[in-house]
Amino acid sequence: MDVRGSQHRLREEEIDAVAMAVTAVVVGGSPRVRQSQIVAACAAYVEKKVTHYRMPLPVEHVIAFALYRWASGETYESGTSAFGIGRAIGLQAVHDVTSALLQAYPDAIKWPVGRRRAQILRAFRDKGFLNCFGAIDCTHIYIDKPADTPSHNYYDHKQKFSVQAQVVVDLDLRILDVHIRYPGSVHDVRVLHNSQLWRRAEAGELFDAPPENLPHGVVTRGYLLGDNGYPVACPWIVQPYGGIDQDPDEERFDTRQKVAWGCVERAFGRLKCMWRLFLRTHKTNLETLP
Repeated sequence: MDVRGSQHRLREEEIDAVAMAVTAVVVGGSPRVRQSQIVAACAAYVEKKVTHYRMPLPVEHVIAFALYRWASGETYESGTSAFGIGRAIGLQAVHDVTSALLQAYPDAIKWPVGRRRAQILRAFRDKGFLNCFGAIDCTHIYIDKPADTPSHNYYDHKQKFSVQAQVVVDLDLRILDVHIRYPGSVHDVRVLHNSQLWRRAEAGELFDAPPENLPHGVVTRGYLLGDNGYPVACPWIVQPYGGIDQDPDEERFDTRQKVAWGCVERAFGRLKCMWRLFLRTHKTNLETLP
C-alpha cells in the first residue's frame, strides 16, 4: 500500500480515501454484521482518557460517526448535528478513526501470498488468463480548487479538481494495492511509473508464479490487466489490442480481456456506492481535508 503525499506524508484526503478502502475490505458486504468487530479492533486506538474537564465520547459513538460520514457523504455540519456533537469533535473523530483503522488493519490491503495468491491465479486462469495477478486502473478523488498550490495541476480531463488514486484489484473486487499521490492532471502512466508498485514489479518482487507460455512465444511469471492507456512496452501489463481492423482472434481476446479487467471498474463502483464521500467534492483545501 503506497500512500505517500508529495511531501512524504499523508494528506488528509488521501488518509480518508485509504481508510475507506481499508474499511470496505474489512466490512465486506455487510456493515451491520461487521461493525462490532471494527469497534473491538479499533477501540484501543480511539479511546480517550477521562479528564477533569469532560467525559470522552464513547468509542462506539466516535466510530459510528466516522462510518456514517464516509457512507453518507454528508458535510460535517449536517453529520455532526445528527449525532449531537460539534464540528471540531467530528473532525477529530474522523481523524482518530482513520488512524485507528490503519493501525488495527495494517494488512487489509496487501499483495496476495500463499493460499490467497493461488485462489487469485486460479480465478483468472478460469477466465483464460494464465498467471494474472489482478487488474489495474486509476480513479479520481474530487476536491475543491486547492489553496496555496498551483490549482491547474489538479484540473483533470473531466474539468474538475481531483487527486489520482491508482488501484489494483482481483476478481473478488478485493483491493491488493493502492497508490494515492498525484494531482488529477497527471496521466495514469506517470502515476504508475512513480508508484511503489512499479518499483517492486521492476525489481521482480511481485510476479513469482511458475513460468507459463503465452501466445506469440511469450513466457511470463505474472502480470496485470490494464486498459489501452498503459504503455504497450510494459511487459507486466496486458492491454486489449484495440483498433477497428481486428481479426477474429484479436476480437475474442479483447472481449475476454475487457470482461476480466472490468473487475476494477466494478470495484470502483462498489466503493463509491458504499462510501458516498467518494462522490462529493471536498469543499476545503488540501491541508484540512476531509
